[in-house]
Amino acid sequence: MEWLGSTILKTIWRPTVNIVRTRYHADKTRLVRRYGYEEKLWCGGLLPRTEGKALPIPEYRPANAWTERRALFGQNDYIDILGPGNLHPVKTLYNIPSWIRGVSGQEYHILLRKKKMWAKTGSPVVRPTKWKHIEKRLSYLYRKLNRKTKTGPSPI
Repeated sequence: MEWLGSTILKTIWRPTVNIVRTRYHADKTRLVRRYGYEEKLWCGGLLPRTEGKALPIPEYRPANAWTERRALFGQNDYIDILGPGNLHPVKTLYNIPSWIRGVSGQEYHILLRKKKMWAKTGSPVVRPTKWKHIEKRLSYLYRKLNRKTKTGPSPI
């Protein structure tokens, strides 16, 4: 009885296969992407001319040269030369984080200093993900430095 079912299945049922194969490139249909999207920027070359109506030009407003930021820009540049000598230029960098002030080193050294300064605060508990990223980056840079940097010949 089983052979009857299998022979009927083989003769009646055939899998439907839809193979779309085009012969020429010109016959291919393009897939419509982003249907209904309207581009708001003009991408067609030069700007189009509008009939009789000029394009709006914003009103010119000169920048205020005497705002505090612009007026005091560079005030401490020569403090080590012109000053009394007791103030280092690094001490005048008020706007940057403390672990970057006066550091001359690579990313690894800056991160080590940042980790050392942050360890004394509540940052490892308050921001555990940030702390984990710092440690992860430090371990990567440590391995990279030990594997990739060349050292001098070993004294034998």
